Amino acid sequence: MSESILVGGQAVLEGVLMRVPFAYATAVRTPDGKIKTTKKEYITLTKRKKFFSLPIVRGVISLFESLKIGLEGLHWSAEILDSNNKKEKNLKDKLAGFLSFALATILGFTFFFYLPIFLVTYIFNIEENAALFNLSTGILRIVFFIGYLFLISTLPDIKRVFQYHGAEHKVVFAFENGLELVPGNVEAFSTHHPRCGTSFIFIVLILSILAFALIDTGIILVKGGITLTDRIVFHLVFLPVVLGLSYEFLRFSSKHQNRPSVRFLIYPGLLLQRITTKEPDGSQLEVAIVALKEAFGSEYEKYRGKKFTAKAIE
Repeated sequence: MSESILVGGQAVLEGVLMRVPFAYATAVRTPDGKIKTTKKEYITLTKRKKFFSLPIVRGVISLFESLKIGLEGLHWSAEILDSNNKKEKNLKDKLAGFLSFALATILGFTFFFYLPIFLVTYIFNIEENAALFNLSTGILRIVFFIGYLFLISTLPDIKRVFQYHGAEHKVVFAFENGLELVPGNVEAFSTHHPRCGTSFIFIVLILSILAFALIDTGIILVKGGITLTDRIVFHLVFLPVVLGLSYEFLRFSSKHQNRPSVRFLIYPGLLLQRITTKEPDGSQLEVAIVALKEAFGSEYEKYRGKKFTAKAIE
């Protein structure tokens, strides 16, 4: 019988970040061919505070923790690859980085969240039909998302990131199957993993159609109608709930991914990974292996060679 543990990660610039239950580490291939690593001990809030472990709440907390850790890994990898980088960032550099992130967040919300609402509102006369309106906005969001992925996948630097993304998935699969983590063993596995962030985003897009339709129906029943402002405000307020529910579905599908019905439900997310993951080469697999071993540190020997499932996902 397989033991339970959750490992995962993400691609960064010329490297991979790997996270285990008690730490996370990032490994990056430097221009001179060496691999540099950094590691931090970390216990998720869902393990430290009972309230944060509640269903739906834990999903929102896990999402923001992953975002924070992921941005930290991207920032560190960028520093390593910057030959002119100073050891310490001054206040001006930090402020510029914060403003860039804030601007990217605003643009992302505008494009993927608000723009479909505006387009459907002003192009079609279906504001009072909650189901049809949200189905239309949901389809637009999915189209925008897939189009965005296709567009960025044509950029050379992003292709490299997607290769490291594939390397991350392969190494996680190999670890979960109890194999020795060497490129020869790892390369046989798929680059498509059911717990991928790409799959999570797709789940959010699908569940938001149903959730926002129910919210809009409630508003229409209470107020006798609905305005554009109502939709924008209430959809934004309930977005964390949608994120939490999406996480619960991802958690459920991770436990039951061998069931035919669950495989059918997660298949679209796996299809999207054909865009966001690419086949890595041996040197990229090596970086991903180093990242996972660095995250485990001296604890790696305890887990080495065992088969694991993701049933302990929190």
